[in-house]
Amino acid sequence: MNMIRKLQRRLIGISMASLALVLLVIMGTTNILNYRRAVTRADMTLDLLLQYDGVFPEFRRDEHQEPPAAPDGTGFRPDDSARDDDREPDDDDDDDDYDDRTDMRGMGRRDGDFSRELPYTSRYFTVIYEETSQEPVINIDRILSVDEETAKEYAAGALESGKTRGFIDSYRYAVKQNDGSTIVVFLDCEETLQTFRSFLLTTALISLGGMVAVFLLMLLFSRRIVRPFIDNYEKQKRFITDAGHEIKTPITVIHADTEILEMDLGEDNEWLKDIQAQTSKLKSLTDDLVMLSRMEEAGRELQMIEFPFSDVVSETAGSFKAPALTQGKQFSLEIPPMISFTGDEKAIRQLVSILLDNAVKYCPEGGKISLRAEYTPRALTLTAENTSAPVDPDSLKHIFDRFYRLDSSRNSQTGGYGIGLSIARAIVEAHKGTIKATTRDGSSVTITAAFPVK
Repeated sequence: MNMIRKLQRRLIGISMASLALVLLVIMGTTNILNYRRAVTRADMTLDLLLQYDGVFPEFRRDEHQEPPAAPDGTGFRPDDSARDDDREPDDDDDDDDYDDRTDMRGMGRRDGDFSRELPYTSRYFTVIYEETSQEPVINIDRILSVDEETAKEYAAGALESGKTRGFIDSYRYAVKQNDGSTIVVFLDCEETLQTFRSFLLTTALISLGGMVAVFLLMLLFSRRIVRPFIDNYEKQKRFITDAGHEIKTPITVIHADTEILEMDLGEDNEWLKDIQAQTSKLKSLTDDLVMLSRMEEAGRELQMIEFPFSDVVSETAGSFKAPALTQGKQFSLEIPPMISFTGDEKAIRQLVSILLDNAVKYCPEGGKISLRAEYTPRALTLTAENTSAPVDPDSLKHIFDRFYRLDSSRNSQTGGYGIGLSIARAIVEAHKGTIKATTRDGSSVTITAAFPVK
């Protein structure tokens, strides 16, 4: 069941991560393009202002021509009542700066990227530094929120930055060097930036709301998606349990019959010995499969009581000391006294037996085997370590899988089926703990089981 839950969580996690990535790309691309478009339009407006020394064409004044007066006296005339052909001829055409290019009144409502309303909708100010003057010329006629002192500070900051374009607060600026003068134009982009921020916040909230909705839907429908796996898994466990009980009976009968035949023959028979050995292995494998199936049933077989953990582990581990020493292997035990633990005592005994049996089997002659426990206020850790043949660290992630063996040839000699550590994992997980296998130097295996302490 834990495997099914992990599958469900992984399905939801991958789906949400994929959705988050797609939304992030879409939202990021959209907002970046939106921001770049706003900056580009601001720069185009600044370029137009720089082209005419800090004013829109309609506001250009020279010594020959005053701009046509609008009916409201603002100095800008949006209609076509004053055109270039209404002006008096100029004697010096070369010095006339007010030509057809400086007049936006001949445009339609929108010409390219500029609108006839652009001078009305733009808020800007300019600061011009002349080489012949110590004080800059400041024009703040087209903005109300900036005074001359502030304009001067902004211009100084723009020049100190060394950039020709940039932002200071919500003002986009551009710098232009002319012969003998430097002009800095600032365009108020507060409204544009506020619109951009609102759009960014809106898209972020919509994306977040969409992710929450998809998460709830995935949480609801993922159960239906994994339901066939759950059913198959339950059927598999029931089959293993039922088949195990059915197989036990003929195995027991075969084993008993061979013992009777051996008694009747009155002498050792190698064929009968082989039958007994194989039936013992088959019985052990069947018991392990049934035990694993039961342990994976959400710990329903466990009886959680407080017991002396130190005594149980030391007593169980003591029975492995003699086999290890007779095989020329060093055995050490480090279990602090007086440790109590709430769990299933029988299952913990089996866990210790599995870990040490695995260590003794696969530790080469002259190698080292150790079992130690460590108790903290947050966790109880049981660690089994043994010298081993060269181990691939990547293969250790599969060591707890059913029937997986690091070295199949070696396991065939020791009689292992690759199911003991699967049972160990089931025992640990039934106690809400975690188990992992690591190697320090590629020539040893360390299995660590950690249990939460309540």
